[in-house]
Amino acid sequence: MNNDLLAEIKNKIEGEVLNSEEALTEYSHDASLFEVKPEAVAFPKNQRDVEELVEIVKNNKQKFPDLSLTGRAAGTDMSGGPLNTSIIVEFSRYFNHLPLIQEVSAVTEPGVFYRDFEAETLKRGLLFPSYPASKSICAMGGIVNNNSGGEKSLRYGKTQNYVRKVSAVLADGKTYEIRPLNKKELEAKINQQDFEGRIFEQIYRLVLDHQETILKSRPTVHKNSAGYNLWDIWNEETEIFDLTKLWVGAQGTLGLMLSAEIGLVPVQKNHRMVVIFMPNMDYLGEIIEKILPLGPESFESYDDNTLKLALRYFPEFAKQLGIYGMIQAGLAFLPAFAMMALGHLPKLILQVDFAGDTQEELKSKVDRLLSELKPLNLKTQLAIGDQAKKYWLVRRESFNLLRNKIRDKHTAPFIDDFVIDPQKIQTVLPEVTKILAEHPEFIFTVAGHVGEGNFHIIPIVDIMNPAVRTAIPEIAERVYKVITENGGSITGEHNDGLIRTPYLNQMFGEEMVKLFEQVKDIFDPQGIFNPRKKVRGDLKFAMAHIREKW
Repeated sequence: MNNDLLAEIKNKIEGEVLNSEEALTEYSHDASLFEVKPEAVAFPKNQRDVEELVEIVKNNKQKFPDLSLTGRAAGTDMSGGPLNTSIIVEFSRYFNHLPLIQEVSAVTEPGVFYRDFEAETLKRGLLFPSYPASKSICAMGGIVNNNSGGEKSLRYGKTQNYVRKVSAVLADGKTYEIRPLNKKELEAKINQQDFEGRIFEQIYRLVLDHQETILKSRPTVHKNSAGYNLWDIWNEETEIFDLTKLWVGAQGTLGLMLSAEIGLVPVQKNHRMVVIFMPNMDYLGEIIEKILPLGPESFESYDDNTLKLALRYFPEFAKQLGIYGMIQAGLAFLPAFAMMALGHLPKLILQVDFAGDTQEELKSKVDRLLSELKPLNLKTQLAIGDQAKKYWLVRRESFNLLRNKIRDKHTAPFIDDFVIDPQKIQTVLPEVTKILAEHPEFIFTVAGHVGEGNFHIIPIVDIMNPAVRTAIPEIAERVYKVITENGGSITGEHNDGLIRTPYLNQMFGEEMVKLFEQVKDIFDPQGIFNPRKKVRGDLKFAMAHIREKW
């Protein structure tokens, strides 16, 4: 980076600006398989700092075309979303104040860790239900910007359903409030004849002029984080124009978020979980048909490789339960240890979690499910309290174990988040795993939100093996071909980032991708924010930045 420009940034913002080799190396990684070294890392202290950063980049963009700003919070993204070659704007250092809890919502800053956010909401008996499996390590900025979902999104939906308004710095260097507008408010915005007014006018016109293309391209699966959400901005029936639907999941490509107001739901205190152990997937479609009408809060799955990992590193799971919990978990896991020793581990484990106001209501649902499953002669278990907790630990923590414990190999999440119609799982999932099985260099685990058809396949590889690096784009193209041909989405909750942006044309088609590019250009005409994500993705750039080492 030009020394004069770096000096200007340091002089004009209160927060720190680092460009040491140590700092640049640290911020060249997230939880993805990529390494992209920035030129500087800025830690803004307040709104004015963020505005100054945008103003400086805006004024110098013509002279330095590669200059850009990429927001970052916890750095747990699996797509390479917060990685870039210019300036990283790190929010977790100062934009991390505890949320302001209101009656049924909370105002949060992007750098607040979800675990801290949840601790505050639980004091009021409230919960943000769209938290991801990485809830112990991720931050609210990533949740909003990725349109995250998780184990409860089957019942409650994704983050876009809960973001009521966003405060953000846009490309003119000013802070704006983005919230739903009625027709009269929208007309007033359009009539402003300024930068904000032009955004509202042009997005409104784009949505109206291309309604047929947009509706035709809408993913029909339960959830989607691919592309820009043009489907939910304008509601003709209510005449509500809601740019939060576009902002959520835009992965920081339209501006930098300062805060968001997020809706909350009451905590369901009564739970009963049915665990189903499947020796194969022969009856999976039939089982899904029986379960979904009962309205579970969560319907999760993981495979035998994931369970093997949990058993291999059992003490690390058990210590999270406390001394009493460790004893209980040890007793509960004895059958699984025995099955592994005998080579009889189930191929797939299903977790069906019911939540409600009364135990009587839940017992009725569980009894009905167990009765309907009886003819299939499958092993099942009723799990309540600590028994259920052990299964949630396996489901939530498997990726962290993969990252931390397989020392000679590394996680390579690149087909980690596809979504298909749950009724197609029985045929599509074997097609996908067959593609991976053709490459013996790839060991992989399968887990997911089976009730939504959303699967996380995490290969474990020797990233230095040239065959692995060559195979990654080949496998991705074949897998995404299978997914798109079956009407699915290439990402349900992890977003596009470096790894999936190049495949958006394959999913949506050229006409829709051109509309995505127009959205980017309307909000960010100079290309200031997080380039190469959502639009104009470069597969060669991505493949050239696969990590060389961990």
